[in-house]
Amino acid sequence: MEDLELRRRHTGSHIMSAAVGMIHKEVKRGVGPWTNEGFYQDFDFGEAEISDKDFKAIEKKMRWIVNKNFKIEKRTVSAAEAQKIFEGDEYKLELINEIVERGEALSFYDFLSEDGNVFYTDLCAGPHLGSTGEIGVFKLTKLAGAYWRGDENNAQLTRIYGVAFNNADELAAYQEMLEEAAKRDHRKLGKELELFAFDEEVGPGLPLWLPKGTIIVDELEDLAKETEARYGYFRVRSPHIAKEDLFVRSGHLPYYAEDMFPPMELDNTKYYLKAMNCPHHHKIYAATPKSYKDLPLRFGEYGHCYRYEDSGSLFGLMRVRSLCMNDAHIYCTEDQFESEFDAVIQMYLEYFKLFGIEKYKMQLSKHSPDKLGKKYVDEPELWIKTEEQVRRALINSGVPFEEVEDEAAFYGPKIDVQIWSVIGREFTLATNQLDFSVPKKFNLTYTDKDGSEKTPLCIHRAPLSTHERFVGFLIEHYAGAFPAWLAPVQAHVIPVNQAHEKYCEELVERFKSLGARIEYHDSSESLGKRIRNCQTQKVPFAIVIGDKEIESGDLNIRRYGAQKDEAMSEEDFFSQLTR
Repeated sequence: MEDLELRRRHTGSHIMSAAVGMIHKEVKRGVGPWTNEGFYQDFDFGEAEISDKDFKAIEKKMRWIVNKNFKIEKRTVSAAEAQKIFEGDEYKLELINEIVERGEALSFYDFLSEDGNVFYTDLCAGPHLGSTGEIGVFKLTKLAGAYWRGDENNAQLTRIYGVAFNNADELAAYQEMLEEAAKRDHRKLGKELELFAFDEEVGPGLPLWLPKGTIIVDELEDLAKETEARYGYFRVRSPHIAKEDLFVRSGHLPYYAEDMFPPMELDNTKYYLKAMNCPHHHKIYAATPKSYKDLPLRFGEYGHCYRYEDSGSLFGLMRVRSLCMNDAHIYCTEDQFESEFDAVIQMYLEYFKLFGIEKYKMQLSKHSPDKLGKKYVDEPELWIKTEEQVRRALINSGVPFEEVEDEAAFYGPKIDVQIWSVIGREFTLATNQLDFSVPKKFNLTYTDKDGSEKTPLCIHRAPLSTHERFVGFLIEHYAGAFPAWLAPVQAHVIPVNQAHEKYCEELVERFKSLGARIEYHDSSESLGKRIRNCQTQKVPFAIVIGDKEIESGDLNIRRYGAQKDEAMSEEDFFSQLTR
């Protein structure tokens, strides 16, 4: 994101916060950062009720603040002064005390009037615009509940979202995109197209794949297996649970425990549902001796994992607690790392081309030196070395990327992959990680040319993300109108009337015997209704059979979204499906 857009959105959050404070004098404020699409601010309104009907009044106050063109300045304050400013606001006081404990400076941003008086101030690290009048145009978009610090055991706050743009045309384009996104919402289309479901008795965040959705999942898994076979991967399988000792050894329990389901105790031993496949794959590597001739060694698995996502963050298929991951782990020497890393990136690009993903970005997520031993393994020299290795591999591959601090995995630097759908909506797809730490913990070795024992590097990668997230993306990307190879139902065969039914039944059986996913719709309903149903279900092809088609042997094909029919032989039509 460009620095100006970041500043605009961050400033929008503060202007909204100030406007809300003008209306609700006793409001308390949580956090209020910028986001990839705009900004938000969390509020505690106490006993006051608020809804999106209040947006008009808040926006009116925001416009007043913008027109006043308050100067925005940063200042550093003492702990005592900061605590006095937010006396009675337990949320800000908690943040202030944490910053003081870390030994960091307390920075505030002020809105200053022409005579230098502070109209509004807030605890913030920035950055911001130079004045409130520079923000451009803005709009409040939605209201939601959010737990303080994302913890469901804490107070529930009210989160107000907004957007800010340079001019009205950009805002109009954004609103148009939102309208289109609402039509493509994977939750809405998933229900209409009978792809997946959630059930309270099963539990939140635990999707049930219906038969049509399962076809999409199976096709994606087949695609991954075929692609990975070309890239030299071996398929493996691992169990859904493991002993506590395995996750302690890998470091996941110390660093990742809050995202794992609580343990089960059996025979005086604690077992955990796996939240990741890597420890199991490390054990598969260790099951047999390895030499340098065996490397690189690539293990692939669509492994099922379970993560205890906060209930407030669950969102359709995009954020779930049960996920099937397009996972793989590549064990290689240091000399092999760059070529292996590049091969993974090339696999990403191959998938992007196949699915029509034209806009994408790689994010090099690095560690934070002051969090070594807490959030990250305490190997400062290896962090510097491996981040440079990943940076060099990205530069050599020629893909667009940016660097981000304090977003690495606990065991090494990683690449987070951002993609955009055809309507310009951004999604976080997958990750590509370098692990320099965990293989040592598992005593993974290979015998080198000189007979010495060495530890391999490990690359974690998941180009197709999880079934859940990627199918959610594809539903919105294609608006539910999947390409024929991926569509749950590839064609409807529709007889004009009863006289053509026997021919259609035989046609359907011929196609099914070849592996096509074809449905037959008899003449019990009107022809127009059956054709409309085919369009409503976004089936790629409608095959209408009447006297003319039976005489010629050709098929009358109506493609989804097309206005004209076309004649095609059975052989040509089937070759299109297989392509």
